[in-house]
Amino acid sequence: MIKRFLLSVASILLAPLAVAAEIIPAKLQASYWVDNSEGLDISGLSFCDGKLLAVSDKNSGEIYWLVLDGKRAELRTHRLLTDLETPSKEQGGSLWVAFMEIFRPADQLDFEGISCTGDAIHLVSEHYNRIANVDGQGRASWQEHIWSPIAKAEGYLQKPNASSEGLVRAAGAFWVAMEREPRGLLQLNSKGEVSVFSLPSVAGLGFYGRSEDLAGLDYYDGALFTLERNAHAVCRRELPSLEAQWCVDYRALEESPERIYEETRYGKGEGLAVNPQGIFVVLDNNNVGRAQVPQDKRALLLHLTFPDVHH
Repeated sequence: MIKRFLLSVASILLAPLAVAAEIIPAKLQASYWVDNSEGLDISGLSFCDGKLLAVSDKNSGEIYWLVLDGKRAELRTHRLLTDLETPSKEQGGSLWVAFMEIFRPADQLDFEGISCTGDAIHLVSEHYNRIANVDGQGRASWQEHIWSPIAKAEGYLQKPNASSEGLVRAAGAFWVAMEREPRGLLQLNSKGEVSVFSLPSVAGLGFYGRSEDLAGLDYYDGALFTLERNAHAVCRRELPSLEAQWCVDYRALEESPERIYEETRYGKGEGLAVNPQGIFVVLDNNNVGRAQVPQDKRALLLHLTFPDVHH
């Protein structure tokens, strides 16, 4: 009872108020069409031990290494997953979610986020709203902590295929991005204790008539970075307030004639990674070809520079 009260207070204190933050047009350092990415729909990024790792929401048995070499980018196998059993289906939630689960293959784990701690790699499954730990040999197992009942009781995770979308481990806790309708952030500490937060809105940041969503997370330089896909933006948010300090808007880059995909519902930012060299956003094109070369169905990786602001 006390825990629920504290969660309610946290939700009120962190209600999505419009925050005044500078919105800056993104500057492109480089862009890459990712070789070997056709049909995989890259869904998460993370720098782990200097390597840019990725997961696919179409292949649940593999972690990828995104190799950047000059003007080329190539997707290679980094680690094959073994011993990961299919967890039991979630109970509760909306009737629509339960109905859709009937038609979803149990072994389709739908990994949407990746993070790491030392040699261990952590993956978040959107299908099961669970985190899997993967060791250096590829042995994988599910964490015991289950957060979906608390998140659902707070009004999140109400839609199929729109739930646990991004993952980062920061300051001893996991942060999970809950995608949309409504979007939110979930914090899972080392004891398995759950806190749920609304994400403060940013004045002037529009979502162009689409859902306000949250697709990726990273932690860098003491701040949480959020990929706000339908706004075509990456925001730097301070902790613990989650208020945005600045956002970079990359819409002009994503929708430029040489990069835009044939169907603009797809070709949206899905994975986010940040390191001293800048901000990396990978677009999930859902196997749709790009407009100028329809037979080219590779994913697009954008490397953005940090904006020239003080924080």
